[in-house]
Amino acid sequence: MKIAVLSPIAWRTPPIKYGPWEQVASNIAEGLVEKGIDVTLFATGNSSTKGKLEYISETAYAENSSIEPKVWECLHISNLMEQADKFDLIHNNYDFLPLSYSKLIKTPMLTTIHGFSSPKIIPVYKKYNKNNFYVSISNSDRSSELDYIATVYNGIKSSDFTFNPNPKEYLLFFGRIHPEKGTSESIQIAKKAGRKLIISGLIQDQEYFNKKVKPFIDNDAVVYVGNSNPNERNKLLGEAFALLHPISFNEPFGLSVAESMLCGTPVIAFNRGSMPELIQDKKSGFLVNSIEEAVLAVDSINLVSRAYCKEWAESKFTQEKMIEAYLNVYRKILKK
Repeated sequence: MKIAVLSPIAWRTPPIKYGPWEQVASNIAEGLVEKGIDVTLFATGNSSTKGKLEYISETAYAENSSIEPKVWECLHISNLMEQADKFDLIHNNYDFLPLSYSKLIKTPMLTTIHGFSSPKIIPVYKKYNKNNFYVSISNSDRSSELDYIATVYNGIKSSDFTFNPNPKEYLLFFGRIHPEKGTSESIQIAKKAGRKLIISGLIQDQEYFNKKVKPFIDNDAVVYVGNSNPNERNKLLGEAFALLHPISFNEPFGLSVAESMLCGTPVIAFNRGSMPELIQDKKSGFLVNSIEEAVLAVDSINLVSRAYCKEWAESKFTQEKMIEAYLNVYRKILKK
């Protein structure tokens, strides 16, 4: 079985810090290699893989302002499509753009839909639905207008995360700093709960950060530690009393939620999108509907077993579970 894994080129694969789609694409590629599959990763030239690496762009466009995204996206995707006949299957992790090539090649294409940036992109998925295969990353993130071959939860390398049975007292916000992710709400929750809050993440909305986050930064109560690397992430998640995830959108998955539980750290999340699939309410965290309910949940966190959080995450969200599921999907496609 020869598989081409197409990763985005916004960031390196795997990312040095932020880059969720690139991280999942890497976990897929490396997990397949470990299973003895012949894998070619299409990513940036500075990417890392134990399989074969194919690239056009030396670096990622979010890391190099001289790179014009649309130009290099075009070159990157076409580089794979012009070699499509070398592979048994193409695993697309690059959203809807590669679908426009699918009627021009004979190689079957599986697209993992990592979320819909807007309902406006669904017509592309609809047009190519009959000659493609779609996987959703949660049951909640399915469009009623599309057909899916499976739901496969994102899988995390559990070896990258350390279980910590003895946390510190701080609460943690970990994710991109943007209104929909709830950084401001996390500050409010921590203040009302009387606990220190550590914020880590890429500033995706500078105006929001300047108005809703920066004025509240205080080394004693609210700390911003920047966009953390994997080692820093492991430490921050493992030592946190709880992860706050008060989202205001229907999030397709939420890597930090699964990563937190792998460390044994419970998650307090607003009950939207995929959160009921990721979190077992009152067992691996709390699903809440308001800031006030989140504050009450902070006071109840000691009722949650950190060991169970880890067990739950390992049963659903590891790289091994994901690869097993994707191999089943590949076999199903290649039998057709």
